[in-house]
Parts: sequence; C-alpha cells; structure tokens
Amino acid sequence: MLSENLLLLCSILVFIAVFVTKVGSRFGVPSLFLFLILGMIVGVDGMGLHFASYENAESIGHFAMTIILFTAGLETSMAETRPVFRHGILLSTLGVLLMVLLTGSFIFLILGKLEGVSVIGCFLLAAVMGSTDSASVFSVLRSKRLHLRENLAPMLELESGSNDPIAYTLTIILAQLASTPEVLSGNGGHAILSAAGLFLLQMAVGVAVGVAVGHGAKWVLDHVRFPGFALTSILILSIGFFANGLASVLHGNGLLALYIAAIIIGNKARLQQRKDILNFFDGLTWLMQLLMFLMLGLLARPTQMLPILLPALLIGLFMVFFARPASVLVSLLPFRKMSLRAKLFTSWVGLKGAGPILFALYPVVKGLEGSDLMFNLVFLVTFFSLLVQGTSLSTVARWLNLSYDEDPKAETFGMDIPEEMGLMRDHIVAAEDLMNGSTLRDLHLPHGIRVMMVRRDGRFLVPHGSMQLREGDHLVIIMGESDD
Repeated sequence: MLSENLLLLCSILVFIAVFVTKVGSRFGVPSLFLFLILGMIVGVDGMGLHFASYENAESIGHFAMTIILFTAGLETSMAETRPVFRHGILLSTLGVLLMVLLTGSFIFLILGKLEGVSVIGCFLLAAVMGSTDSASVFSVLRSKRLHLRENLAPMLELESGSNDPIAYTLTIILAQLASTPEVLSGNGGHAILSAAGLFLLQMAVGVAVGVAVGHGAKWVLDHVRFPGFALTSILILSIGFFANGLASVLHGNGLLALYIAAIIIGNKARLQQRKDILNFFDGLTWLMQLLMFLMLGLLARPTQMLPILLPALLIGLFMVFFARPASVLVSLLPFRKMSLRAKLFTSWVGLKGAGPILFALYPVVKGLEGSDLMFNLVFLVTFFSLLVQGTSLSTVARWLNLSYDEDPKAETFGMDIPEEMGLMRDHIVAAEDLMNGSTLRDLHLPHGIRVMMVRRDGRFLVPHGSMQLREGDHLVIIMGESDD
C-alpha cells in the first residue's frame, strides 16, 4: 500500500474513532471498546483490510504501552495514593499471583484435555489475562468522571499501573518454560527455580533503575529550564524511554522502571507549566490508546473465534465472578477498616483491555504451540470484560453507594500558575459579600489572598481596590504566602 494511501486510511480511522468516543460517552460505552470494534469492522473479516503482522503489532503495542504507563505514573499523586499504597501493591502482586493460579487451574479443567493444551500453557494463558489493564481503567474512570469514596480511585489506578509489569514478566517467564522440553516432560524443577529467580531479578532491577532514573531526572529538571513546555515534555518522555531501555539491558522489568521513574518525576520534580506538560502527555496517551486498540481490532479474526466462543465465555465468567473477587478479598484481608462494599467494587474493576491482548502476542511471536488459540481466547475474554464491566462501573458504584457528585471545579478561565506560587480558586460574589460595601477593598481579604481577575457578563476585568463589585461576578483568587 502506498504511503499516502496508508496515511489517508489512518486519518479516516482516527477521525471516525474520535467521533465514536462522543457517541460512546453518551451511552455509557467505554471508548476503547468501540475502538476495538471499529478495528474489527475494517479488518479482514469485515471490510477486508488485511493486517497480520504480529511482530510489528507487538512492537507498536509495546511502544504505546510505555507511553500509557509513563503518563499514568506522571499523573499519580502520592499524596492521594499514600493512604492506600499498601492496598494497591498487594493487589498488583499477591492479587495477580492468586488470579493466575485460580484462572490457570480453571482453564486446565475445561481446556487441558479437550484441546491438548499443556499445564504450563494454561497458566501462561492465565498470566496474560492476570492484570487489570491500565489503559482501560484510567480511561473508564476518568471519562465517566467517577468520584469514589474510601480513596478507591487512587488505589485502583495504582493497582492497574503496577500490575501490568507483573503480568508481563509472568508471561515472559511462563512462555520460556512452555518452550523448555524438560518442563513439558515433567522434569523441569531446575528450570522452574531459575524462572523464580528471574522473576525476582526482573522486579528488583526494575525498581532500582526506576528509583535511580527518577531521582536523576528530578535533579536535571530542577536545574535545567527550557522556554515553553514542549521541549521539557519531550525531555521527560525521553527519560521514560531511557528508564525502560536501561532496565531491559540490565535484565530488569522496563515497564516497572519507567512507571516508578514517572511517579518520582511527577511528584518530586519542580515542573514549570505542569498543566501544559500533563495535557501534552494526556493527548499523546489518547493517541496511543486509539492506535493500539484499532490495531488489535485489525488483528482479530471473528470467524476463527466462533468455535471457541463457549470456552471463552466460561473463562470470562469465572474470572469476573470468582477469580477476581477471590483474589481481591484475600489480598485486602489485612485492611479491616476497608468496607466490604469497597472490596466488592474493587472486585468488579477487573477490566481487561489492550494490555492482555498485547501480552498474548508474545507467545504468537515466539511461535509457541497453541498460541493462536490463546490469542483468540484472550481477545474474546477482553471483549466480554469491556462490555460487561466497562459499561456498568458507574451503575455498580451507585448501587454500592460509593460514588458522589464532586464539587464544581474552580473556573480559572484557562489561567495556570506554578504550584509553588500558591493555590488558585474561584469565587462567585454573593449578596452577603457586599453587605459591608460593594468595592473590592470592602471585602477585607485575609493576608496572602489576592484577586487576579474578574469576569462579568463574559468580559474580563483587571481588578483594583475601588472596583465596584456586583452579585454574580466571578473572582479568580490566588492563595499563597504574603510578606505584609
């Protein structure tokens, strides 16, 4: 296909996908689910667009995943996450291991003898689907504007960001074991011990590299200033790629390293124009999610999936209604102050997405026996999860009385200030504000509080002490330190 034709096709798909997002939000359907369907519609079993390069798909998908995880780390607030840090880490480690054990055992019961799939292959399939997908969780929680009680939102975002590296490492290790003859013959004790050691090495190196690169990046960003935010954003992105690559070279987990580095940068570095930088990464992440889901939809072959629809449905039901709840309830046992309804909602937020489908490409690229079957099963289970769980999150949150309406955000008219200067808030002038006089001076604002701008009838006014205020005026207020 000529490059100009390819660009034309891509632009049309992206154009449609962006408008599909608008339709999906109106009916409560996750945008990522619609991206996946759009890819299937234009694919080989739909409109006939043929795309079957699993190697290229894995490379593109891994690149997109690094950006999605890096953005998630930058946007993670440690101040909000700290009270639920242990909850999230236990869910992303012990929870994933329990999920893999339970799901792998179930898969072997229904598929092992029927399809000739090995025991290791069953647990490999479970590992591929062992995590909640970060792209799906972030997208659904934020697009639906779910405001959750009991610090659930930061806990769920921490879990989904940190369990992808765990699941991916398990996928790589089990794929290696599945291709080891000694393990398949039942004499692979030494190989299994080596795999356990490799898992610990991957985690340790990933954490160490992430911490080192994150603090090094903080020093650089604190001492180097660029005009505007574009070059700073590109520098930060390159740091994420560096953390990923360095950890991989040292036989560590690159995804874990870049995620930790991003958290340190986002919470400790003194970033000028932070809002613009985060907006840059947010737009880039949406593009990567769109690209990844469209591409994975193109890889799907619905005609090949029909024969395995029943086992895929059984696996999906087992994961949603047993494996995920059991792993969550066991992982959160130490936290007795956390309500049962919060634990039940956490169980329901077990969304699958592009991550599991991307991880399922690894066995295909490695040429493992039964990898095509594995990819189709993962695709169907992901489809089921997005359809059932993704569309019902807000409903379940209301049923469990865990969601609430957030106070309206401050109207700052597009203005942004460095965090160290103070907090920006807005205030609507009420009748009681004018009881002691109608001028700005008559408000007698406390020290450290200044009015920066006044909006009245769609016009912006520069404030001064003798300005006559009216009921309904919008004041932009900055609260910071004062020297008077």
